[in-house]
Amino acid sequence: MKDWNALQGRYLNDELPTRLGGLAANLARIKSLTKSGVNGNAVEYLIRESKFFIEWTAMDAGMDYAAELVELQVQLARWQFHWSKIWADEAKRINVAEQARVWTERVLEMSGLLSEPVASPNQG
Repeated sequence: MKDWNALQGRYLNDELPTRLGGLAANLARIKSLTKSGVNGNAVEYLIRESKFFIEWTAMDAGMDYAAELVELQVQLARWQFHWSKIWADEAKRINVAEQARVWTERVLEMSGLLSEPVASPNQG
């Protein structure tokens, strides 16, 4: 059984952009695994974990972003509730993968991580 309290403590040690980046990474994994049809249990776990990430992050994200994150959390809950039917139907899995891709891009945009300059390995 996962120690959600320990995960929450580690997760909340990160700055908001990093937390949103972690959520986006989970969504990208959901997309990839769902599209490939590999390991539905792992996807179900990622969905659950992502819902917790949103719960732990939304309050720090500002009103507009928080509303979007709650919308995403509701979508994740719908997927979780219907997961056995989704996993059994390739068309539904492809649809989830596409929605996860769109959410990944949106959450990355919220994070601002892609707009920050990346330091060259030679700088320092």
